[in-house]
Amino acid sequence: MKAGDENGGQLLLSLFSIILFAGLLTNALPYDYSISLECLENPLRPQYNGGIIVNPELNDGLRAWSTFGDAKTEHRESNGNKYVVAHSRNNPYGSMSQKLYLKKNHLYTFSAWVQVSEGNVQVTAIFKTDSGFKKAGSVFAEPKCWSMLKGGLTVDASGPAELYFESNNTSVEIWVDSISLQPFTEKEWRSHQDQSIERTRKEKVRIQAIDEQGNPLSNATISIKQNKLRFPFGCAINKNILSNTAYQDWFTSRFGVTAFEDEMKWYSTEATRGQVDYSVPDAMMAFAKQHNIAVRGHNVIWDDPKYQSGWVNSLSPNDFRTAVQARVGSVMTRYRGRLLAWDVVNENMHFSFVESKLGQNASSVIYNSAGKTDGLTTLFLNEYDTIEKSGEGAASPAKYLQKLKEIQSFPGNANLRMGIGLESHFTIPNLPYMRASLDTLASANVPIWLTEVDVQGNPAQQAQYLEQILREGYSYPKIAGIVMWSAWKPQGCYRMCLTDNNFKNLATGDVVDKLLHEWGGSLMGMTDANGFFEASLSHGDYNVKIIHHGVTDISSSTSNLKVDPTVAGRTTLIHQVTA
Repeated sequence: MKAGDENGGQLLLSLFSIILFAGLLTNALPYDYSISLECLENPLRPQYNGGIIVNPELNDGLRAWSTFGDAKTEHRESNGNKYVVAHSRNNPYGSMSQKLYLKKNHLYTFSAWVQVSEGNVQVTAIFKTDSGFKKAGSVFAEPKCWSMLKGGLTVDASGPAELYFESNNTSVEIWVDSISLQPFTEKEWRSHQDQSIERTRKEKVRIQAIDEQGNPLSNATISIKQNKLRFPFGCAINKNILSNTAYQDWFTSRFGVTAFEDEMKWYSTEATRGQVDYSVPDAMMAFAKQHNIAVRGHNVIWDDPKYQSGWVNSLSPNDFRTAVQARVGSVMTRYRGRLLAWDVVNENMHFSFVESKLGQNASSVIYNSAGKTDGLTTLFLNEYDTIEKSGEGAASPAKYLQKLKEIQSFPGNANLRMGIGLESHFTIPNLPYMRASLDTLASANVPIWLTEVDVQGNPAQQAQYLEQILREGYSYPKIAGIVMWSAWKPQGCYRMCLTDNNFKNLATGDVVDKLLHEWGGSLMGMTDANGFFEASLSHGDYNVKIIHHGVTDISSSTSNLKVDPTVAGRTTLIHQVTA
């Protein structure tokens, strides 16, 4: 329409060809996400053909392999499969080994197939370096079949290293085959992340602008601004947000999901037995609803004895059982259908307060009650040091899956909506181990969230490592959401703040804004000679504006665009342009 003219025109936006974008071409070796949780009669071939491991399938006897510690090693063959065995082990570290040279600033992904002579025994892969021992991962191995161990590591300095295997059960033989150690540069690792984001978090959108006669409009200006990121990304809050408008403004302009730091926990809502007070979490729920922010329910029961009200500690087992049942029914009924998720029995692999009172099946029973109370909301386990620290810790990926299976196999729990919550309290991230652990956990086929992400350290390290962790989490295909644990308090956050007390970004807050811009933000461009404009957009809701400067007029149109992986086919939007 002519500038200032009241006569309207029409601009047609044709949006189609919403297809998966393959990502930027790269020469980097692709990352192998595969893992087998089955105990197989024969091991599979080594990933990456063994990478830098020499003689990875033991087809050349014991070449490049030697004895570590006081064990004895030998080469064996069964059903055509050749492998190395460590026996007569008098110490946990007695095993087979191979000497290598590892480089700083490289990321190493590791895998091996392991068997033991008897029992169900945890076996850990360890690299001895000049700066210390690096645990790459562990697996529970069995006799008469092969289990896959998958993990990874980085090193503090370039230099010699020695791979060996360890088990605290010195009476068993350790059998190993199909070993792989594949190095990636930081650039290659980043390319894996970028390609995964293009495949799993984005769609390629093609927009055509034409006039009312159907003629393409070349050199039209297209402005695309994201209104909402589809991927759930957020941060914990506490009651301070209810009375601080600066906190509210900073938070609501960035995040679409949250969890309450303490306010929904049992010790907060029932400090005195029988006196239940939900006024604070109710107000926080109202605030979240007002701003279209989804909430994770954290938590129903906490298994750590340090975080129990005094009156809870003093209860007899029978009274404690009654109190737990009342707590589950009370909090889950009150917020039923209003939450994204429930952390039901928090940290029940590191701690066992409930089990000490009610028996070893206590967590399974509580999840059963939770499912009956709010069966449409996903019920999460929530643990730390699963992806943060490698090795055989209380909540290692292998032990996490054991706990999940234990709860799911309890009578009546087979159809529970379960989820894996990974707290992600990091010091120095081991990204190869983190990714390999996610590979293991993803095999459970339940939603996985990073639920309490933070980093301990000085501000510069916090920002650097936070970006690494968030990129790794967002790029991992099976991660369904991320929440950071940085609820603001004037005296300081739990371990990591995103702003100062005036809500000016710290370096960590700048990382958050940088990534939010990458994952959405705004985009401008021009249509080509045929009126087309193409862009790879993160899944989310967008506002699209097109302006065309003709010889005698200026035409414009604004529309909404939803970029969603569930939307297929062709979408056409027609807009009447008015003065």
